[in-house]
Amino acid sequence: MKLSTKGRYGVAAMYDLALHYQQGPIALKSVAQRQNISEHYLEQLMGTLRKAGYVKSVRGAQGGYALTKEPSQISVGDIIRIMEGPIAPVDCLLTEESNNEYCDQACQCVTRGVWAKVRDSINSVLDSISLDDLCQDDKDGRTTLSKSND
Repeated sequence: MKLSTKGRYGVAAMYDLALHYQQGPIALKSVAQRQNISEHYLEQLMGTLRKAGYVKSVRGAQGGYALTKEPSQISVGDIIRIMEGPIAPVDCLLTEESNNEYCDQACQCVTRGVWAKVRDSINSVLDSISLDDLCQDDKDGRTTLSKSND
């Protein structure tokens, strides 16, 4: 499974907003510069995150974007699923075993259980890391996602 730039940049943008949480709205231009993301692309990503209720936009000279929840309440998994859709290493996991629209053999597939465990493991890791965790890692000088090594 490979994440697209939507997922990776979505996490980076949300991390940036979390670093500046409670400092008022943050201009997209600032986020784009700090995270080295195209401002135009960032606008599209923020639109998706706003529709999902994770950021709010404020218009005007002092406008920008801000998180709608505390950084500790937003997981990397939340962001990835918003940006990428359901996490599934194979399409047959996107629907139930019976009447599976992706695979006629889903009910008797020996490997489907393996892929389900992979999906569950990925979800578990991504859901265990909040934006606050990323900010703490940054403050502590650790590489992000080192939480799983603690």
